[in-house]
Amino acid sequence: MSELADKYPIIPDMQEGLEVIWFNPNIKPPQASTLTAADIEDARQRLERFAPYIEKVFPETAGNQGMIESPLKHIPRMKAALEDYYQKELEGRLLLKCDSHLPISGSIKARGGIYEVLYFAEKIALESGGLTMADDYSVLASEKYKQLFSHYSVSVGSTGNLGLSIGIMSAKLGFKVTVHMSADARQWKKDLLRKKGVTVIEYEADYEKAVEEGRKQANQDPNCHFIDDENSQTLFLGYAVAAKRVEHQLKKQGITVDAEHPLFVYLPCGVGGGPGGVAYGLKQIYGEHVHCFFAEPVQAPCMLLGVMTGLQNKISVQDIGLSGQTAADGLAVGRASGFVGEVVGNQLDGLFTVIDNRLFQLLSLLAKEESIEIEPSAAAGFPGFFLTQQNLDYYNRFGQQIMKNSTHIIWATGGSMVPQDEMKGYLDKGNELNNKNSSN
Repeated sequence: MSELADKYPIIPDMQEGLEVIWFNPNIKPPQASTLTAADIEDARQRLERFAPYIEKVFPETAGNQGMIESPLKHIPRMKAALEDYYQKELEGRLLLKCDSHLPISGSIKARGGIYEVLYFAEKIALESGGLTMADDYSVLASEKYKQLFSHYSVSVGSTGNLGLSIGIMSAKLGFKVTVHMSADARQWKKDLLRKKGVTVIEYEADYEKAVEEGRKQANQDPNCHFIDDENSQTLFLGYAVAAKRVEHQLKKQGITVDAEHPLFVYLPCGVGGGPGGVAYGLKQIYGEHVHCFFAEPVQAPCMLLGVMTGLQNKISVQDIGLSGQTAADGLAVGRASGFVGEVVGNQLDGLFTVIDNRLFQLLSLLAKEESIEIEPSAAAGFPGFFLTQQNLDYYNRFGQQIMKNSTHIIWATGGSMVPQDEMKGYLDKGNELNNKNSSN
């Protein structure tokens, strides 16, 4: 590891659990890969076909006609609070992508996780159930299809939110579903899944072990579909569709994205599938005019480590002496997806890390200023708004006038399903930390 530390000077700081930011010196335009814009469009159309079914079985989606979507909100009061927090005037407009409040499962995982379950269900229904793509998919709510799906099972390894999305959707369709959950997963997530009829298997080890065991058990059953957060292109495409939705939302709000009006997006990162899919989709649309940053906890910077060194999934945070443990349970991952690192890594402007206490401070500021409640992992993107402007070398690539015209999106990834007492604990801790900070 000493050779790596010599080559990458921020590694000693990472080993100390300090916050760091790494700007990618080798950023490249979107490269040809196995995935294309046509694949994203295919995923978008599939979600559209399923909309009548989603609207029927999840009435909370009726306002969006069965589309699983979240608001893109201006948060000017939070911008002012961040300027006060960091003691720096920050350029550009600040928006929050509220995937924390996506219907059905209340996190970004409702995009990729639910999409892959629907993809699997459609394949079975088209091949065995007499469904055609021209049909009204609300027919899938009938007893006939529930019986058909009951002969199949779905399995996944998760720290929490992916398991929620896949468990809720799979159980609703009629699949038998098993979620393998790591030690980091919150108890309320396990309890909620069990109430929905999902089998939850708990492990004392971390995310990597839960995925490994889930994959092993699924391989023993030919009718079981294992949803692989580390390697699934289907999951990745479900997330990528979000970029098309954001493009529509920005246009609707009259926000331009071009060389004079750049877009900056800050995405919390665990194993990498969610942020990777979103970043890939955004790059397909906006190319060099969008600048994507991933945010990770100081004890679990797996994607930063993999992308920076080029080792991708061949290195883990434990290899440099970190624990992988964090209050941001959805980001408690020791080894990043090699697939995501290879596809998206060289398109990222950078990656940064955040201490747990800062996550609590920021989520409490957001609740106080904008009345939006999110979980700790969902707050990880906020420091990026400051860090990209604090670094003069990076800031000066654009210049003050262009940065004044810039748009910054913090991607809030989860929170609306958190039980009230647990959320109160998050907010109380954040408020206490902020009060201490202001009195010092």
